[in-house]
Amino acid sequence: MHGLKNKIAIVTGGSTGFGVGIANELIKAGAKVYIIARNKNKLNAVANEINAIPIVGDVTKSTDWDSIFSQIIEKDKKIDILVNNAGSGGVIAEISEQTDENVEQVIATNLCGAIYGCTRAANLLKKQGFGTIINISSICSVEAWSGWGIYAAAKAGLEQITKHLYVELRPYGVRATSIIPSWGATDFNLASNLDSFDDHVAAKAIQPKDIGKVVVDVCQLPNHLVIPELRLLPLVQKIEPY
Repeated sequence: MHGLKNKIAIVTGGSTGFGVGIANELIKAGAKVYIIARNKNKLNAVANEINAIPIVGDVTKSTDWDSIFSQIIEKDKKIDILVNNAGSGGVIAEISEQTDENVEQVIATNLCGAIYGCTRAANLLKKQGFGTIINISSICSVEAWSGWGIYAAAKAGLEQITKHLYVELRPYGVRATSIIPSWGATDFNLASNLDSFDDHVAAKAIQPKDIGKVVVDVCQLPNHLVIPELRLLPLVQKIEPY
């Protein structure tokens, strides 16, 4: 099954977790995938494993985004898919305990970095008259848990950007989708020290390949259809509104 044959895709945060799963499933579906991350050694190892093309870059730097787009356009003349997946929870602490440095880092990685990619992709895709932008948000953006306020605010901002992209890009035949996942079997949850996230839960959480398949499904929709927003939740997680 190669429904994305000849499609050119970018996946940020492509060296770990959801990023690897998304990139791998896009490749299985026939796409040529560029993965972006800061750690050169880890990025190259993953690229070799899944047959992706690595580009070392920091999404929080607009100049890196310029370089990413120029390299791909020079080689492939187009971009069909952008998946803004790079993210970081930063320091998980109550808002009253947050430092300015952590606030800036979390907003830069989860929101500003994605916006930089969206602005460049939107400009290009409008001219092309086709393409799909997928922004990976978080269930934190629509719920509230102590310690996650800054991260949640950044992801909520990302969802608003995606809604505005939908409005602005729809007349050009370009699609924008926000995917809102919850618990995933990735290093993100381990780094966040979630007390209830043990091996049993991890086995039933969202696997990288799971969200990868969802991304592929979104990209393989008929060109005249779009899913503006999609929540993906594991049944093992109990979510109660605040």
